[in-house]
Amino acid sequence: MSRFLPWLFVALLTSVPLWLNDFYVLHVMITTGIFIIAAMSLNLLLGFTGQLSLGHVAFFGIGAYTSALVSLGFEVHLLPDFTVGLAPKPVWFAMLCAIVVAGLTGYAIGKLSFRVRGAYFVIVSISFAEVVRLVALNWVELTQGPMALNNIPALVLGADAFELSFLRKPAVYLLVLATAVACYVIIARLVNSRAGRAMIALRENESLAMSVGIDVTHYLVVATVVSAGIAGMAGALYTHYIRIVDPDIFLFIYTVTMVIMVITGGKGTLAGPIVGGALFGFVPEALRAMAIEPEVQWIIYGVLMVAVVYFLPRGIVPAIEHYMSGRKRSPAPAASEASQK
Repeated sequence: MSRFLPWLFVALLTSVPLWLNDFYVLHVMITTGIFIIAAMSLNLLLGFTGQLSLGHVAFFGIGAYTSALVSLGFEVHLLPDFTVGLAPKPVWFAMLCAIVVAGLTGYAIGKLSFRVRGAYFVIVSISFAEVVRLVALNWVELTQGPMALNNIPALVLGADAFELSFLRKPAVYLLVLATAVACYVIIARLVNSRAGRAMIALRENESLAMSVGIDVTHYLVVATVVSAGIAGMAGALYTHYIRIVDPDIFLFIYTVTMVIMVITGGKGTLAGPIVGGALFGFVPEALRAMAIEPEVQWIIYGVLMVAVVYFLPRGIVPAIEHYMSGRKRSPAPAASEASQK
C-alpha cells in the first residue's frame, strides 16, 4: 500500500484546480512549487554530494533570462561590424534552451570550481552568482538592465483547434506539478543508480571514495550539470508565469530560501525539499492571512526555522522516518516477553 501513497498524493494534487476557487492560493501553490523544483535541484548537490552551493540562484536566473530572451528575440552589437541576433522562438523551444544553457554553465562552473573544496567552493559559487547578476544589471542592450524584460509570452502548445495555452493559473499549476513529478523521478533514478551511489560515497568519505577508484570530479560535475539544468527549468517556469524578469532574480535571498527548504525538510532525502518547501512556502502566507504585522511575521518565521533545526537537526523527513521505524520495531520486545512467559 505504501508504494501507491505517493501516486495517491499526486492524484490529490492534480485535482486541486477542480475544487479550489481561490486564485491567490493557487498562485502561492504555483510559486511554491517552482521553488520546490529549485530546492530539489540544490538538494542533489547539497544533500547527495555534500557540496554547499550558495550561488545556486545563478542557474535559476540563467534559465529565466535564457528562456525569456529566446522567446522574445534579441539583437546584440558585439563589435561595430558584428551583430548577433535571434528571432522570437516558441516558448517550448525557449524552455529547452534554458535547460541546455543552464546545464552547460553548470558543466563549466563544475570543471573550474571543483578543483577546490569547502569554504573555497562556497566563495566561488557566491562570486559566480554575483558576477551573473552584475552582467544582467549592466548589459542593458541584451537584458534591459533594471528596466526588466517584460511582455514575456506564456507557454502555448499545439495550434488552431488543438491549441493548449498555459496562460491561466489552473493550467500553469498542472504544468508546474507535472514538471516537479518529472524532476523527482529523474533525481530518484539518478540517486539510485551507480552514479548516485558514487555521489553518496563522496559525501560520506571523499578520501575513501577516491581510494576505491571513484572519479571525484567526474561525478561532482555530473551532479552539477543535472542540478543546474533542473534549476534552469525552474527559472524558465517562473519567468513565463510571472512574464517579467529583472536582475533581482539573482538576489541572495532566493538561494537562502532554497537552502532553508532543503535543510529543514531533510537534506539527502528525496522528499525533504518537498516537505521543507511546502512548509516554508505556505507559512509566510498563513501569517499574512492572520493580519499579523510584517515584522512579527518574520520573527515567527525565523523562530519556526530555528526550532525545526534545533529539535529536528536532521530535518523533518528523517525524523518522521526514524519515528515510523521505531514504531515498527516496538512490538517485537513485547512479543518476545510473551513467548518467554
